[in-house]
Amino acid sequence: MKELQIAKRAAREAGKIILSYCGKSFKVRHKGAINLVTEVDERAQRCVLREIRKAFPKDFVLAEEGKQSSIRSEKRRWIVDPLDGTTNFAHGYPKFAVSIAFEEDGETQCGVIFDPVLKEMFWAQKDKGAFLNQKQVQVSTETKLKKSLLVTGFPYDLYDPNTNNLPYFSHLLYKALAVRRDGSAALNTAYVACGRFDGFWEFGLKAWDVAAGLLIAKEAGAKIYKIRDQMHAGYPTAFAIANPKLLKIFQREIEIISIDPSHQDFSLSAKNSN
Repeated sequence: MKELQIAKRAAREAGKIILSYCGKSFKVRHKGAINLVTEVDERAQRCVLREIRKAFPKDFVLAEEGKQSSIRSEKRRWIVDPLDGTTNFAHGYPKFAVSIAFEEDGETQCGVIFDPVLKEMFWAQKDKGAFLNQKQVQVSTETKLKKSLLVTGFPYDLYDPNTNNLPYFSHLLYKALAVRRDGSAALNTAYVACGRFDGFWEFGLKAWDVAAGLLIAKEAGAKIYKIRDQMHAGYPTAFAIANPKLLKIFQREIEIISIDPSHQDFSLSAKNSN
């Protein structure tokens, strides 16, 4: 489909801009106490928008560093995060990506996540599977939480009780094999899709963080559990994803903390659970 090809091209071109700034100085400003944006985000976004508007000048674009809308009413809509993992990028930590999704009539039709450092293109088209570069990918087959490598992230508003991830992190750290936190929700969902991570959860997400990644993960066989009912521009702000069997166990542990955030099971018996 043409939209998928445009998304891939735009992601690659934005990736070139991002890489050209690696190891160099650039302007950084704060959108919030711990929420950074750089001139590189803005340049990469202009590049993506230019590619989209050249091919589809009438389409609506929802982008992190530009016009934003909470209404999911546009017939054709692109959702763009030009640099997911800005804090990582600003500190020279090589975990960041370009994320682009395209919707039509409220359905995500294709999604692309491009890691310019590793030159890995994760992509999917609705009902046609998920791919890493040219290889089709699937979620892991792990069914035991204690053998699972999980990944999560923390929201920018650390003081909001509705998005406080610390009780979940503490609880699942003792339930899983290990839990990682690497600062890019887009890459996290893509890594679940290809089996590098067994499961992912997070709170306080925005549409541009997850629009592409959710389609890629679903097309790879992942299922989603909405932890909260809140939505941002048509996408859940708090959820967990994993393969169907693991998700049932994963969901149960999340629900324990949702009911009682003070519940912590550090007993020796937790070593052998699930």
